Amino acid sequence: MNLLNISGSPHVHSDESTKKIMWRVNMALVPALLVAIAYFGLNALLVSLISVASCVLFQWLIEKYIMKVPSTVCDGSAVVTGLLLAFNVPATVSMMWIVVIGALVAMGVGKMAFGGLGKNPFNPALVGRVFLLISFPVQMTTWPQVGGLFPMDFDVATGATPLGAFKEGALPEGVTFMDAFLGHIGGSMGEVSAIAILIGACYLLWKKIITWHIPVAFIGTAFVFSGILWLVDPTAYMDPLMTILTGGIMLGACFMATDMVTTPMAKSGQLIFGFGCGLLTIIIRNWGAYPEGVSFAILLMNAVTPLINRWCKPQRFAA
Repeated sequence: MNLLNISGSPHVHSDESTKKIMWRVNMALVPALLVAIAYFGLNALLVSLISVASCVLFQWLIEKYIMKVPSTVCDGSAVVTGLLLAFNVPATVSMMWIVVIGALVAMGVGKMAFGGLGKNPFNPALVGRVFLLISFPVQMTTWPQVGGLFPMDFDVATGATPLGAFKEGALPEGVTFMDAFLGHIGGSMGEVSAIAILIGACYLLWKKIITWHIPVAFIGTAFVFSGILWLVDPTAYMDPLMTILTGGIMLGACFMATDMVTTPMAKSGQLIFGFGCGLLTIIIRNWGAYPEGVSFAILLMNAVTPLINRWCKPQRFAA
């Protein structure tokens, strides 16, 4: 009897391939990486290299010695996870083994434990990031303070992020909307520059790797909800424009919430997913223990993606 072999999702007939898609996502992340190196120096490059190398190595080891299947490290998905994990840690992280542990959790627990690419219910990079945040809160919340362009040493001054400062009472002096848009603020190395993230997102939209539904719903919901709170009490809540330009909303909305494996298939479901991410992010930011809530919001919505898919089924190709 011949058995039908079914690969992991997505099952879409196209001339595209997983390898093409993953390497295009890697290309889209290059602008944010260049900005991180420009503002935070060689340490940003070192963190990225260690994270990517660790993710590639752990995936290869797991596939070869545990799963005993042909290696798929060349498809670029491990590189994507490595870059996104690096983008979610401070460039000033002093103990590089922390990044290696995050890569092990991201690949071993977040991805390969479920069977590899196409089978993981949660975004692997966010699984690694949340594990590091809970396990090493001091190291994961010691943020670099942006100075001049292209610092030549690995020693970068630390300071509060706009979100952290506002949680304590007020924004740091001199922080403007243009600073947040260009990236001249503290934070995780890949989230600081909105313009760099938008350049990458536009490339993904152009190549039809992502659609507008999740990013617009995510950012729009965060803007509207934070705007309502700001109108109620401007002294207690952050300005809505600064809300979406600071922290991980732009990076999360454009690169992590749009992961086709862990998000709904139907466009209506994607709008619901983005709405939930935006709402949860603002709730956690304002009433949670952490000043940031993007990672937790996306992971929570990843968990309800199967329910959204049951409710919002995509249109059938044939009767």
